[in-house]
Amino acid sequence: MPQLPRPLVSTLALAVAVLAAGAVQAQTFSAVAPTPAQVRPAVDQAYTQLLSAPQVQALLEAVKADHERSVEDLRMLTEIEAPPFKEQKRAEAFLARMKALGLADARIDAEGNVVGLRKGTGHGPKLLISAHLDTVFPAGTDVKVKDLGNGRLAAPGISDDTRGLAVLLSWLKVLNDHHVQTVGDLLFVGNVGEEELGNLRGMKRIFADHLDIDGMVGLEPAPDGSVLILGTGSHRYEVTFEGPGGHSYGAFGQVPSAIHGMGRAIAKIADVKTPSFPKTTFTVGTVSGGTSVNTIAPEAKMAVDIRSDQMEPLLETEKKILAAIDDAVVEENKRWNVSTLSVSTRLIGDRPGGRTPPDSVIVEAATRANASFGHKTLLSGASTDANVPMSLGIPAIIIGGGGKTGGFHAMSEWIDLTDAWKGAQNSLVTVLGLVGVQGVTPPLLEKRPPRAK
Repeated sequence: MPQLPRPLVSTLALAVAVLAAGAVQAQTFSAVAPTPAQVRPAVDQAYTQLLSAPQVQALLEAVKADHERSVEDLRMLTEIEAPPFKEQKRAEAFLARMKALGLADARIDAEGNVVGLRKGTGHGPKLLISAHLDTVFPAGTDVKVKDLGNGRLAAPGISDDTRGLAVLLSWLKVLNDHHVQTVGDLLFVGNVGEEELGNLRGMKRIFADHLDIDGMVGLEPAPDGSVLILGTGSHRYEVTFEGPGGHSYGAFGQVPSAIHGMGRAIAKIADVKTPSFPKTTFTVGTVSGGTSVNTIAPEAKMAVDIRSDQMEPLLETEKKILAAIDDAVVEENKRWNVSTLSVSTRLIGDRPGGRTPPDSVIVEAATRANASFGHKTLLSGASTDANVPMSLGIPAIIIGGGGKTGGFHAMSEWIDLTDAWKGAQNSLVTVLGLVGVQGVTPPLLEKRPPRAK
């Protein structure tokens, strides 16, 4: 249980940090410029009242007491494969646990998300709390959990993001066991499509189906005190070069090579200039093509990833890269005085970008909760499920669920669960302040007009 602080209205230490290596490898968090801010009096007062309320103190003790049981949920879910686009078995197991813990009307939606609503007393905001079901690991991966001793467990996907799923279940259990009634509604979600080419399809569906969501708190592996407020946008393309092909000797000089054309394109892409701020990046991530060593390649493919912390430079970089590809094809055809090499591009990834202002209530709430647990807040950015609400102008943050983690997206992925319940308490306190607790505090999160379809 954290030591309750004295009333706090002071300048927040919104320090910038590139989050510790090994703790956030998967998310590739980028730094956010520091913005001094004040916790508004209403936020400070709400958390002072919240943390001094006996029923909330009892609830936090229950989170600690539920830790060992929640680890069993973590083990069970981790050992169910959930590759991108194949999350169904894990979704079914997560749904069964949600129903067993009191959300009888929980269901799996048309996209494969597990969705359950815990209603508040009425007339309060609706807060989405979520963790993603999918992992980056393909079907057939050994996902057996290994006990490394001293509170450490290892398995692919155990922290990213299965720990978040287990924390959601623990919150649901303790809220229902202790009959804590929130003012606002809590929309519990285990979503699909966060990893790889999932393209945030799960979260896009959630916000298309639920037009009355007022805010989002997502759980991801992150150090104590981390608050993600920036959603890095990205576009990904599959680029296909096609030509007639031919024998490497007999057809030489008569037909262009798809691989040579792709090579020209890659060289031109490598020379594209991007701004250092906002951070804007690109890479040719994969290449393939050709049929044999003595064949002028009839086809070649590459995948291009373009990212930025703001959409305008992303679109400008995208324009330059697509132009470079077209120029490369023109040059390859001109080299042989032909017009038989062609190129086509297909958008295979579209993650909208966005930002939650650091002086918004949702960020101040997380910061005030962090201070209650002795943590300095670190503002950061990355590409996560929060990109979707941020792009819609809906306040959203990503915070941790407790535990030290590392080895993301590697077979050696691990989590140290020593005192991890403290992180689960911290993030739950953030949530409770936003939706309010009946008879204790009103909700800090404001209701928004429902969005039009």
